[in-house]
Amino acid sequence: MERFVDVAPGVRLWAQDHGAPDASPLLLIMGAQASGLGWPDELVELLAARHRVIRYDHRDTGRSTWAFDERPYPLTALAEDAVAVLDAFGVERAHIAGMSLGGMLAQLLVADRPERLLSATVFGTRALSSLPYTAPDGTRVPPDRLPGVAPALLELWSRPVEDRGPEAELERRVEHWRALGGDVLPFDADRTRALERRIIEHTGHHRAGDAHARADYSGMDRTEQLAGTRVPTLVVSALAEPVFPPPHSEHLAQAIRGARLVEIPGMGHALPREVHAPLAAAILEHTARA
Repeated sequence: MERFVDVAPGVRLWAQDHGAPDASPLLLIMGAQASGLGWPDELVELLAARHRVIRYDHRDTGRSTWAFDERPYPLTALAEDAVAVLDAFGVERAHIAGMSLGGMLAQLLVADRPERLLSATVFGTRALSSLPYTAPDGTRVPPDRLPGVAPALLELWSRPVEDRGPEAELERRVEHWRALGGDVLPFDADRTRALERRIIEHTGHHRAGDAHARADYSGMDRTEQLAGTRVPTLVVSALAEPVFPPPHSEHLAQAIRGARLVEIPGMGHALPREVHAPLAAAILEHTARA
C-alpha cells in the first residue's frame, strides 16, 4: 500500500509497504539521492516472506518533496524522517536496514532512537565513530586514514552532470551503477536501465538531484552511543565495495557494540540480483535472532 507522510511543513515523503500487515516490520533506508525503489522488488519480496517491509523516498528523491533550495536541512533530519515514516504506518518498533547514506542514518537511529528499533543491518557505509580501526596485526588506524573511494569512481563523480534529456540521463545512471557495482559480479546493464527507467517514471522527471551532497553533514559523530548500544546490529561486508572499501565494514563492526559481521561474496556498492538471496538470508537470519 502506498501513502504520503508529512514530515515537516511543506515536505511529504512517498512510502510503500509490502507483506502481511501483522508481520514484524522492517524499514529499508536507501542511500543518497536514491529512491526507495532502489530496493529491488525481488529483494523486497524475499524479505516480505517474513516481514512487513516498508520502503520510502527520502526528501529530494522519487515522489517525495523536492525543495532543498527553499527548505534546506541537515542530513540528521533524514533520520528523523525515518521515524516519521514508522509513525505513519503505526509501527512502534521495527527492524531497519540501511545502505550507503542509509547505513549512516541507521547508525543515527541506533544511537539516538534505540527504543524504536528491534535490530539494525548496515552496509555500504562508514562508521559514525572516531574509534580507531584495529587491524588484524594489532595496528590502530584512525578512521580518516582508512582507504577512500576508488579512483575510477572519483573521476566519474568529478564530471559535471548536465541535463541532456531523459535518455542521456538514463545512460549516465547506468554507467554510474556499473562503477558502483565493483569488478567481481557481472553487470546487467539492461536490468539496471529498466529499474532506472521505472524510477524516472515514478519520480515524474529525470533531473539528477544533489541535495544530499549539499546538506549539512555536521553533528553525525556517535562514537559513545554506538560503543554502548544494545541494539542487535549486523554489518554486511562487501569486498568489492568501491565507495567504502575494506576494512570499513570491519571498523564499523568494531565501533558498534556487539555487532556481527557477515560477508556477501562479490558484492559491491549495489544490489544486483546475484546478491538478493544471500543478502535477504543474512538479514532474515539476523532479524530472527533479534
